[in-house]
Amino acid sequence: MSINSDLLETLMMINEKDSLDCILHLNNSSYPVTDVSIVNSPIPVNEPTTRGGVYFSDKFAYKMKCVVENLSVIPLLTKKMLGPNTEFGELKITTNIESDGKLVLVEIYTNLINSVQTPNSIELSMIIVNLKSV
Repeated sequence: MSINSDLLETLMMINEKDSLDCILHLNNSSYPVTDVSIVNSPIPVNEPTTRGGVYFSDKFAYKMKCVVENLSVIPLLTKKMLGPNTEFGELKITTNIESDGKLVLVEIYTNLINSVQTPNSIELSMIIVNLKSV
């Protein structure tokens, strides 16, 4: 897994000062997300490994959490999370950042590892697997 570390550090710095305005793209629909956090944290494995033969996990990973307030996204997410199905689809999240005086679109690709539903929203926990500026 190769992630543009400079771009990731920029996103993390912006997110510390200001909340990132992000959009989740799923099945040709867009869902605004709030309460975005990006952290580097340990994964409960002793060595880098392929988990369940489906995705690769290193000992540390960049994790992203966010909240989606549109509950119509829930049936679409079950097709992306490992467990209910044998495929483990990536989620695409976009945001805009300012770089060298220009607005740059950043695409964040993640694997959904957990979700917690409340009556008004769903919190997504993800691992960042790819990151690129467009």
